[in-house]
Amino acid sequence: MLTLHTADLLVAGPGRAPLPGGAVLVEGDRITRVGPYAALSADRPHARTRRWPGVLTPGLLVRGADVLLERTYYPDDPYEAAELGTGPISGEAELDALEMTEARWGNSARRATQKLLARGVVAVAGRLTVPAVRTAVVRSGLTLLPPAPCAGPPSLDPFAAADTAGQAFHGVLEPGAPARFAAFAVDGPDELLRLGATTCVATVIGGRLLHRRR
Repeated sequence: MLTLHTADLLVAGPGRAPLPGGAVLVEGDRITRVGPYAALSADRPHARTRRWPGVLTPGLLVRGADVLLERTYYPDDPYEAAELGTGPISGEAELDALEMTEARWGNSARRATQKLLARGVVAVAGRLTVPAVRTAVVRSGLTLLPPAPCAGPPSLDPFAAADTAGQAFHGVLEPGAPARFAAFAVDGPDELLRLGATTCVATVIGGRLLHRRR
């Protein structure tokens, strides 16, 4: 099936000129064309259209996955909220008190991957050693990459340590590239950097819509 994803502004990658009313045409798990929505829709009138508010960009990359997924516990809300609260738990003493098992780490990682997808993340970089955590990442659709330098403390928000929005992008939107991108309800890259990844309204990986803000 052909699908056109369009937004008020398309930012195809770092250093590329923003395209108002831009769109990407997706077939299967690949991008086949990139350009003005009006032109692409006229050429492919039978393609399904998904319209997103704000900015359409490449998906985001999070560094320090080992810290975020194997040294941070995400409580099961609401079942553990009364006992543990709802925020992430880290620190050697705090984790020791939880008596973590591999199964519990896997469940925590599944909750974390949902948080990442809800922030437009399509790939994570880090060395994961807990099998259940690696399985959670692979099954989520996220790409697991080797460790990469991190400009600041690892964060679920890839913009937290970035100087420009483009520093958080993973790949570019161009014909032949994997169909992995995100849409954010902001006016442009500067506002995206300022407001952060929680403005995400949609995340697409492999041509599949894996997150959509309700």
